[in-house]
Amino acid sequence: MREVDLGCGKALLIKENGEFHAVGHKCPHYGAPLVKGVLSKGRVRCPWHGACFNIGTGDIEDFPGLDSLPRFQVKIEKEKVYIRASKQALQTQRRTKMMAKCISLSNYNLSSTNVLIIGAGAAGLVCAETLRQEGFSDRIVMCTMDRHLPYDRPKLSKSMDSHPEQIALRPKEFFCTYDIEVLTEMQVAAVDVKSKIAVFKDGFKMEYNKLLIATGNTPKALSCKGKEMENVFNIRTPEDANRVVKLATSKNVVIVGASFLGMEVAAYLTERAHSVSVVELEEVPFKKFFGERVGRAVMKMFENNRVKFYMQTEVSELREQEGKLKEVVLKSGKVLRADVCVVGVGAVPATGFLKQSGINIDSKGFIVVNKMMQTNIPGVFAAGDAVTFPLALRNNKKVNVPHWQMAHMHGRIAALNMLAHGTEISTVPYLWTAMFGKSIRYAAVAIQAALTVLLCPARSDEVVAVASMNYDPIVSKVAEVLAAGRPIRKRDVE
Repeated sequence: MREVDLGCGKALLIKENGEFHAVGHKCPHYGAPLVKGVLSKGRVRCPWHGACFNIGTGDIEDFPGLDSLPRFQVKIEKEKVYIRASKQALQTQRRTKMMAKCISLSNYNLSSTNVLIIGAGAAGLVCAETLRQEGFSDRIVMCTMDRHLPYDRPKLSKSMDSHPEQIALRPKEFFCTYDIEVLTEMQVAAVDVKSKIAVFKDGFKMEYNKLLIATGNTPKALSCKGKEMENVFNIRTPEDANRVVKLATSKNVVIVGASFLGMEVAAYLTERAHSVSVVELEEVPFKKFFGERVGRAVMKMFENNRVKFYMQTEVSELREQEGKLKEVVLKSGKVLRADVCVVGVGAVPATGFLKQSGINIDSKGFIVVNKMMQTNIPGVFAAGDAVTFPLALRNNKKVNVPHWQMAHMHGRIAALNMLAHGTEISTVPYLWTAMFGKSIRYAAVAIQAALTVLLCPARSDEVVAVASMNYDPIVSKVAEVLAAGRPIRKRDVE
């Protein structure tokens, strides 16, 4: 791969098996230089977050992100390679796939739709877009409890003062142009799968033909005294994130839970707050994901940035003064001064409204789907953080993978199977986190963890997951090999 300058912008020139291709040089997700990515079997994988693009068409084949790459004409004459590209494509470096619109929208009964999507995160949006890309021209309605159109939720903890408009996944006009209707601040209270009706909290009913449930997770609350107090937050919306930043400035912050969310919030607030403390039950952060060695290195990096850790303990009480949070009391007896408390102790699937529906839900509340994202009820699909699905790379064991990339993929697979394509999910889970200007990337077959390399307990030298910090594109390389179904030995990674 080679980045070439065409005067008014750059292109990525690729030679594979003697053939030349030219596409956009930047990943449409966050603008990563694809020349630093991984080329393998007709596709290029982004070095930052693992999105994959077909080098012949530029089409996105794995996520995150919504847009594809522009493709440019390549001509070979007398040993010279000529690339022909439009100025606009060189400047935007992205291409939205062609999409259908809804025909005869005006004839519809307001309370009936062909496709109803509950939830407007990545899974819901990708499902709606994929349907339109595949030529579906009937009514699509998405509904969300949120006040906003779909937005880039991982940014809530990574850049906390972002406004909703800045992190919107698509502008308002996009939804109008492609007839994707979004009902905001609308919560579904029950689903009647026999009559194919969704009942909303306010009593409104909507009939559907196909249903996607992509409601995601609900953050767990603390169970101690004082948890209802002012200035105690779960970061759920842009407003939550903005408010925490405002209240934390020059004040004392306590973060409960050294989760991805908790640690990202801690990193973001160190320069703004007077003090940042993290309370966690485990002995090191991220032990379950990255193993002890990486966990300790991350902890050291935080301590060097003035973050205090209180490990292997939990909160016993939140104390107030004049109705506002004043202190966080730990079970160890330690009392921490606190003006703001952010809770990041995990989440549970937002599936309570399905209890009486007949849709198959496991003991932890996850919706059980097959490789086509279908539930046990015909015409009802589910996707994203609220599901367990068979992961081919783990011998089809049912897993829950609450990652941004995975939600995109689920949404796509669900849409294709609503249209009876019979497409099964095939992807490598990929996640990233960013703290203090450093990024940790993680590609995994096992959802439990990685040192820099996590080995399979049964076959001691087989690698089942890899995590890296400032070591691109190693994780994308490993993801490509795993995606091809080839085993990796420890020495291969080294």
